Amino acid sequence: MMITKPNWAGRTLAGKSAAFAALAVCGLLGSAAVGGASAARAQGAAPAGCTGTASATWISIDVQGVRSAAGEIALTFYPDNSRRFLMRNSSLFVARVPAHAGTTHTCIFVPAPGVYAIAVYHDANGDHNLNRSGIGFPTEAYGFSNNPTTFVGLPAFRSVRLNIPRAGLNTHITLKYP
Repeated sequence: MMITKPNWAGRTLAGKSAAFAALAVCGLLGSAAVGGASAARAQGAAPAGCTGTASATWISIDVQGVRSAAGEIALTFYPDNSRRFLMRNSSLFVARVPAHAGTTHTCIFVPAPGVYAIAVYHDANGDHNLNRSGIGFPTEAYGFSNNPTTFVGLPAFRSVRLNIPRAGLNTHITLKYP
């Protein structure tokens, strides 16, 4: 696992990724849940293999709908600040984990309990970029915390905010392929 600064903001449209704006116009986003069985582990230590800078707070993430084991799943964590969401060099960190076909399970340490936004993409070729077509549409799968449904533009920041009040929560993010 590797933690890096994001490299997927790319072209901008009013400060946001044009690629995500274009896909969101197509209504290609889904739904997520936090809680469940992992909450029972909240009082215990983080699972083996939890990645990132160790802290007392961690979250289990299931990235669903992964079509192949090629490359990595990149999970970008943003602070609870709508002006920083999807902006170049505005994330807290990017975690990269090997992709697994079907569902990629991972555990990520977060700095502290709080509200975050998570943007995910399947970096199938491992180049650390969300690849785009000539007209700016992503050519790699993507998703967001809470998998908001949008019809025009990017998802509203309020729809991707994810409260992580304690360690041990679980969330599911479903990838959408172009």
